[in-house]
Amino acid sequence: MSDQGSLRSTLHQRGMRMTPQRQLVLDAVRELGHATPEQVCREVQGTASTVNITTVYRALDLLEELGLVRHTHLGHGAPTYSVEEHEHVHLACHRCGEIDEVPTETLDALAEQLRRERGFELDATHLALSGVCRNCRATEVG
Repeated sequence: MSDQGSLRSTLHQRGMRMTPQRQLVLDAVRELGHATPEQVCREVQGTASTVNITTVYRALDLLEELGLVRHTHLGHGAPTYSVEEHEHVHLACHRCGEIDEVPTETLDALAEQLRRERGFELDATHLALSGVCRNCRATEVG
C-alpha cells in the first residue's frame, strides 16, 4: 500500500479525514530528512502557500501520534522531525550547529551497561548527543 493510502487508512480507522495538508506535511518531512516545524512549513508553502505554521504543528502532532514521524531535540530551540524508520544517533555540534549521524549500534555497549546495572532500556533511535565536531576542534588546535 502506498504511503498516502496507508495514512488515509490509518486516519479513517480513527474516524479522521485525510487532508491535503496532512499529506503535504508528511511528504515534506520525508523530503527534508530532518526538519524543524518552520522548515516543514516553508517546504509545504512551496506547494500550498495558504498553509500556516499552526496547521503544520497540528499535523506533526497527529503524525507523531500515529507513529509516522518522531521528533528529537538536537539542541536549543524547536524539535527536529524525521520519519519513524529514520533511526540513528544524532551528533550535534553546539558551536557550529552541524548535525552528524552514527548508527544506533554505536551505543550498544552503553545500552548493555545501562540494562545490566540500572535495568534501564535505552532507546538510541531517539537520541542526540551534544559536543564539538571535528571541524570546530581543528580550528581550536590550529
